[in-house]
Amino acid sequence: MKRSDRLYALMQRLKDGHLHTAEAMAQDLGVSVRTIYRDMDTLAASGVPFEGARGSGYTAQAMITLPPLNLTQTELEALHVGLAAVGSAESDELSAAARALAEKVDAVLPEDVGTPVGKFGFATYPFAEAAQGFRHMPAFRKAIRARQKLRLRLEGEDTMHTVRPLHLDYWGRVWTCVVWDETDASFVTFRIDRVADLTPLPGLFVDEAGKTLKDFHALQS
Repeated sequence: MKRSDRLYALMQRLKDGHLHTAEAMAQDLGVSVRTIYRDMDTLAASGVPFEGARGSGYTAQAMITLPPLNLTQTELEALHVGLAAVGSAESDELSAAARALAEKVDAVLPEDVGTPVGKFGFATYPFAEAAQGFRHMPAFRKAIRARQKLRLRLEGEDTMHTVRPLHLDYWGRVWTCVVWDETDASFVTFRIDRVADLTPLPGLFVDEAGKTLKDFHALQS
């Protein structure tokens, strides 16, 4: 398993709200406990909101809130895109300013238990490529609103899949999408930045038993 895939698997595991020990995660993923500790350090540096420490276990926190503003998904995306774009600019001055702004945002994040804290402005390797997924965000949002099917292929795969997009989620600067995959007849959650090819299809879909977002959540509980 690639390190980026393992980190994503760890994020998905933490999202269930339960406490996970490094030992249990290491056994399930077939790696050493020391590797899990390094991975958790990387996730923390990437801004993934979780609680815990070595020896006590880890669990995910809730959505980020910036006082006095509550950010919507679209507003959070806009802030992320802007900081990422300016931060990677060739101008050293603008890049430094963007990073300084990110630090100021970090500084005003609340520290109460109900709101996660973490670096926001820039992802740490291996999620720096997540910005590539932003080009697909409008298509996914439109498809979810219109209940429009999509034809897509994920990076590293040859198979094209016809999917019903159900929900977008923001997780530590990585955007994911929950879909019902008609090709494999199953629910799938994937990172948006892994989408290599995407084509909106003319066909729309209606709710069917076993294929809705409510059904997906029921399977996760």
